[in-house]
Amino acid sequence: MPKVAVIMGSDSDFDVVKKCLIALERFDIDYEAEVISAHRNPEKIFDFANNAEAKGFELIIGAAGKAAHLPGVIAGITPLPVIGIPIKTSFQGGMDSLLSIVQMPSGVPVATVAINGAENAGILAAQMLSIKYPEIRDKMKAYKIELNDAVEAKNEKLHKLMQ
Repeated sequence: MPKVAVIMGSDSDFDVVKKCLIALERFDIDYEAEVISAHRNPEKIFDFANNAEAKGFELIIGAAGKAAHLPGVIAGITPLPVIGIPIKTSFQGGMDSLLSIVQMPSGVPVATVAINGAENAGILAAQMLSIKYPEIRDKMKAYKIELNDAVEAKNEKLHKLMQ
């Protein structure tokens, strides 16, 4: 069973991050969620990132707002893939978070989703893990069919409204 770490810079990020957790559950992906600040307890984030692989994590999702260094700090330490979730802030509507996460230096990539795009972070994690786990790939294929069917239903509804 794959295991993902979901790290938030603050408990205030949870309202956004819970959509990621729901997506991981949809694909039967085990996760552990923690609040660890890159700025307020940096020793803990270094310890976490240094030991994540040994603890069985295959991927790490980091959510942060404002300076949003958390995903980048994790990516700078661990060999595991990192997905960043920029959290919307009162300052610049989250663009500060987005740019802090996406503008990583060469050699230290962080896959980044949209501002508050936590659901997509969970789905992207499932897609990445589906390379190794065929059961997740099968669930992903079924999910894509559901997405298609939902759009087709909306199209049919539109056509009925236009008659």
